[in-house]
Amino acid sequence: MLRRVPELTAGFAVIVVAALFLAYALRGAGELNTGGGYPLQAQFGSIGGLAVGADVKIGGVVVGHVSSEALNPTTYAAMVKLAINKGIQVPDDSSASVTSDSLLGGSYVAISPGGSNTMLKPDASFQVTQSAVNIEDLLGKFIFSMGNGPSKAQPSAGNAQPSNPAALPQ
Repeated sequence: MLRRVPELTAGFAVIVVAALFLAYALRGAGELNTGGGYPLQAQFGSIGGLAVGADVKIGGVVVGHVSSEALNPTTYAAMVKLAINKGIQVPDDSSASVTSDSLLGGSYVAISPGGSNTMLKPDASFQVTQSAVNIEDLLGKFIFSMGNGPSKAQPSAGNAQPSNPAALPQ
C-alpha cells in the first residue's frame, strides 16, 4: 500500500489541475459571451462560413465577436448579432461585410466606419451590409470563362496574317 501513495498523490494532483484548468476555461468562455460590450445587428444575404465566435474587426483590429446567427423567416436573410467591446463607438453610417481571412482561413465581419458624428446605439442595425463572397463560385466562373474564350491558335478576323510571308507589303 505504501508504494501506491505516490501514484495516488500524482493522480489526485492531475485531477485538481484539470479541474482548475476547466474552471479557468469556462470563466473565459463566459467573459467572451457577456463581454460587457453592447450588441449590434446586421442582415446579410449570405454569411458563407461565418461562425458564432468569429471576430469583428475595424481596420484589422478585433473589436468584438459574432454572438449569434439566425434566419429571418420572412426575408430568408441571415441575421447576425455582433457583440462590440466597451469603449468602441461605431458611426451610424458604417457598413458591415463578411470577409475571409484567406483562401483557406475562416470568415470574420469587417466594419468600415462612416463619417457620421452620431453613433449606433445598442441593438441598432447596420443599414449597409455586404454578403460573403463565395471563392469557389468565383473560381468556377473564372475557369469556365477561360474555357469559352477565343482560341490562341486561330487569329481573330482583325488580326489575320497572310499565310504566305512573301505576300507581305514592303
